[in-house]
Amino acid sequence: MHPIHPCAPARPQQGIMLIEALIGILIFSIGILAMIGLQAVSIKSQADAKYRSEASYLANQIISNMWVDRANLATYQHRATGGGAGCTPTGADSPQAGTAGSNMAIWLAAVTANLPGAASDNQQIIVGAGNQVTVTVCWKGPQETSWHNYLVTTFVN
Repeated sequence: MHPIHPCAPARPQQGIMLIEALIGILIFSIGILAMIGLQAVSIKSQADAKYRSEASYLANQIISNMWVDRANLATYQHRATGGGAGCTPTGADSPQAGTAGSNMAIWLAAVTANLPGAASDNQQIIVGAGNQVTVTVCWKGPQETSWHNYLVTTFVN
């Protein structure tokens, strides 16, 4: 055995490969977590689009019923005061008689069945001057605190 000479070159560091591997795993893990977060946002956006599409369909469905039953247009009014973007209408239901009552009952049941957090008291239909009809469909997504709404205004002549 030869003694180590003070001028001999130092031994190369060991363990660098392990540190490089750990840093690589860390970077890979951060990338995977970012992709999982992106997937979660994508799923939420898809659900929001589905609910908005369903609300559009339901609003157009009741307007179609009103077109067919124009003679009873005023009886389709539902919670006609207050509301708007807050989805908290204050008006009472109008006396929905005959065809309108049947159509409204079916429509309100469809709204509550197809949209999360929707209640019949939160939906609003206003029949104004000149047969201007405004339909507001409201719902709350799962684990959400704020209301979403779909509002459509048309004239039924």
